[in-house]
Amino acid sequence: MHIPDSFLPIGQALAYWAVALVFIALSLRWARDEMHEEKIPLVAVLAAGIFALQSFNLPVGMGTTGHLAGGALAAIVLGSPFAAVFILTLVLIVQGVLFGDGGITTMGVNILNMGVIGGFVGFYGFRGLMAATRNLEVSAFAAAWLACLVPALAGAVELSFAGTFPLRAGLVAMGLYHAIIGIVEGFVTVVAIRLIMTARPDILQLGAAPDQQVVT
Repeated sequence: MHIPDSFLPIGQALAYWAVALVFIALSLRWARDEMHEEKIPLVAVLAAGIFALQSFNLPVGMGTTGHLAGGALAAIVLGSPFAAVFILTLVLIVQGVLFGDGGITTMGVNILNMGVIGGFVGFYGFRGLMAATRNLEVSAFAAAWLACLVPALAGAVELSFAGTFPLRAGLVAMGLYHAIIGIVEGFVTVVAIRLIMTARPDILQLGAAPDQQVVT
């Protein structure tokens, strides 16, 4: 899902950067207001875990790869989609600058896809599903699956618009692979939330409305 430098015209890459910078600024405001001392270890652990999860890449074809994203996990655990933007931005900067995983000019679109789209789909998907099911595992699993699939489809549309590959082929390849990868992402997200609830329930801020009763 990491788009390299050569896959987007520089004008499009800069346009995505401009949009991403708005959300990065909002995520920094979230960090300033919400990242108290007791949350810093959790943010660090989530960032390290997401970095590790994204390191397992599967070839999709047409020069692209598929992998877990982690946006839903960060957004659900920390109770805000801007937490996902903040953490994914840090992860993508380290990956792009130090490891060459994803481009520098295209880092804006990668942040937009995995951090912004993934974070918002994961957070609001979880809230909506919690309202409907009142079940933590079902809601977290489905929200994480969507937060893996939707950014991949967005990436296919962006690459098609850039002329990198045909839209239908991109949607099929990226969609199919990430629909399967999303099952793993959903399982990992549920397990991670359960582990954090067991170890440190006091710092957990599940992204659900206060009046939504959790069924476990």
